[in-house]
Amino acid sequence: MSVALWPEVQAAVAHLDRLLATLPEPGARLPEQQAEVAAVKDAARTLRMRFLEARIDAVYDRLTDGRTRELRTVELVEAAAVEFPGLVPTAEQVAADRGRPQADKEGYEIDQGIFLRAVLGSPEAGTHLLDTMLRPTPRALRLLPGFLRTGVLETASVRLERKDGTAHLTMCRDDCLNAEDDRQVDDMETVVDLALLDPQVKVGVLRGGTMTHPRYRGRRVFSAGINLKSLHAGDISLTGFLLRRELGYIHKLVRGIRSDDAPWHSPTVEKPWVAAVDTFAIGGGAQLLLAFDHVLSASDAYLSLPAAREGIVPGAANFRLGRHTGPRTSRQIILQGRRIWATEPDARLLIDEVVEPQEMDAAVDRAVERLSGPAVVPNRRMLNLAEEPVHAFRHYMAEFALQQALRLYGEDVISKVGRFAEEGRSRCPAGA
Repeated sequence: MSVALWPEVQAAVAHLDRLLATLPEPGARLPEQQAEVAAVKDAARTLRMRFLEARIDAVYDRLTDGRTRELRTVELVEAAAVEFPGLVPTAEQVAADRGRPQADKEGYEIDQGIFLRAVLGSPEAGTHLLDTMLRPTPRALRLLPGFLRTGVLETASVRLERKDGTAHLTMCRDDCLNAEDDRQVDDMETVVDLALLDPQVKVGVLRGGTMTHPRYRGRRVFSAGINLKSLHAGDISLTGFLLRRELGYIHKLVRGIRSDDAPWHSPTVEKPWVAAVDTFAIGGGAQLLLAFDHVLSASDAYLSLPAAREGIVPGAANFRLGRHTGPRTSRQIILQGRRIWATEPDARLLIDEVVEPQEMDAAVDRAVERLSGPAVVPNRRMLNLAEEPVHAFRHYMAEFALQQALRLYGEDVISKVGRFAEEGRSRCPAGA
């Protein structure tokens, strides 16, 4: 189908590019220059959104050859920049922004968010993209033969080991309390892929490793969420981190992996998952728990989603949390930063089992045994189908793509992550 970017969109983008060429770098602009740029960007973005609302399926089909090619989010925005100049920022513009601190960026990821919102909002294009993101990554396929042979893989962020039919994933960013960045998301998706692709694995377990951080030296920690130091430095990306995380490995935990080796009666290979929480699960760590089949916690641990304090959207937690806790508690946790201790009554809405810290290993073994039965996978599939329909998840992620992009460049977010960086913390618990 023939499709071209509207001339008025091209003209608005050309006007913006000419204006930016006459101005200093974003961080050095005067207030009146900033206001002028914002007005011109808003005009161009309004036209982009109108074009995409009218032509997104034709655009997506052009980029994917009628949905015969599978392009992940990063590849998709890169292809759109080449095929439809002006629709999304160029690779050069994105690279230039990536090299700047968050406060000094032009904000091109917002334009990527506009595009991906339209793609995910389309039942046809969005469903195809979700299916594409459930495919194993090239890195995982490259590492698969070695892992099948040895049963062990060491990455910079996660250690994967197969023991007696169980895949043990241990997050080992001991320098930053397992705070997530682009590298950790890449490593996590790789090991989740391998665990799902390995026919010897029946159950997966995720746990944090032992830390060397001064305040938690010698203790296991589950996760401190997003790495705010990396965010301040401009090293947290929309497509490579925020969307890849939600549409990639976390969605694979829920739906499984699309594989040519999947059984004839299912498009994906699924397995049950256990999460074991030591010390705390903050932010993205708490988000992760909502995708697991069984969550156990040490009695001295706590959970929190400090989204309002940080100013960003906590992934798909707004979509999933209320299903577990009900609307009032979910608002207390997300909007007001309520911390949930493992031993308080409301924790049972999020945690299946609480044990003393020294009993965690045995509790993990018991949970694995309970989830090893042959009827577990088909029943979890039916539960997830009822609790989290694909169309509802797609609709949520469409709006998330844009809202999170906007939040990345909010003045409050930039100010807050700047303070974290000045204090020398990559991401410590709230109040630590």
